[in-house]
Amino acid sequence: MLKVGILGGGQLGRMLLQAAANYPVETYVMENDENCPAAHLCHHFVKGDIRHYEDVYQFGKDLDAVTIEIESVNDDALAALEAKGVKVYPGTAALRIIKSKIEQKQFYASHTIPSAAFVVTKSLEDLAQHADFLPAVHKLSAGGYDGRGVQVITSKEDLDKGFDAPAVLEKKISIHKEIAQIVAVNEKGQTALYPPVDMVFNPLLNLLDYQVSPAELTETILWKVEAIALKVVKELKSAGIFAVELFIDKTGDIYVNETAPRVHNSGHHTIEGNYSSQFDMLWRIILDYPLGNTAPILPAAIVNVLGEDNYSGIAKYEGLEDVLQMDNVFVHIYGKKETKPGRKMGHVTILSADRNDLTYKQSRIRHILKVVSGEK
Repeated sequence: MLKVGILGGGQLGRMLLQAAANYPVETYVMENDENCPAAHLCHHFVKGDIRHYEDVYQFGKDLDAVTIEIESVNDDALAALEAKGVKVYPGTAALRIIKSKIEQKQFYASHTIPSAAFVVTKSLEDLAQHADFLPAVHKLSAGGYDGRGVQVITSKEDLDKGFDAPAVLEKKISIHKEIAQIVAVNEKGQTALYPPVDMVFNPLLNLLDYQVSPAELTETILWKVEAIALKVVKELKSAGIFAVELFIDKTGDIYVNETAPRVHNSGHHTIEGNYSSQFDMLWRIILDYPLGNTAPILPAAIVNVLGEDNYSGIAKYEGLEDVLQMDNVFVHIYGKKETKPGRKMGHVTILSADRNDLTYKQSRIRHILKVVSGEK
């Protein structure tokens, strides 16, 4: 039985472990918090810092394989583990490209992958020299996550809202649609594509609000999305699961926004909505089993369950019983004891052959399911 470690114990680790129960694998998790969402589902829990070299190396050195649920891991330790013969998903070279927004943009440019025009800035003083590039989006090169580290800059008056650290200034695109395309690739280089999803973001939090799969795309646009996503993944030269986020502008041009080298929020619907979920698929890749069937069972929508504004403390779920009475609705609560504004506390998947039904139910769920607490 293979010994496989997961660096990070959040909701992605939790859902990976739920899928792992179907396979002959001994699971290990490392996280700083022994009460994290994934802690009680693994065979072995290790308390440690995924950003610390010695913690990561000691955690992985006796394992057969290691994967991640967040990019902010110590990649030097992962490289040392790879040199020792431990399989790492994604490979360290691919992870290093993606961890740095600067390197990621340079990677797209060097491989003629369409992406928004950009300049690299090192400081606020440097940013001020590029006022003629506006409107644009300023993205921290390292450390941004879940909408943090991203700032829209529309005019010279907004320049002081940028980051006084290495960052990428991307030309703002007139977005018609935001699409996520998940690609699975195994050690042999074989690939499987999930149907792309339409993503709708919360404009205040810059977090995924809800999504619908499959995305409504013309056949020509679909082919282009798939071809671009495949090129990204093949050029990264790593096995694993990759979520390629793309913009489609009002003229039909397609641009890669960024890539996640792991299971991803935009693929959560695959648990109920597809024959092989993204979590099942990653275990197939790690365990060297055949790639799964990515076809949809039914069209699906997802609603992210976020902590309500002005509430922090022990989580309480209002409207949960009402949601559970709905047909073909599947609730996933992540097991986080405390809520805070905008925190991802769970998601709800809706399945229906009727797209109007998906739209109606996601809207209703967003309005009735609330995560609050006894404290404001």
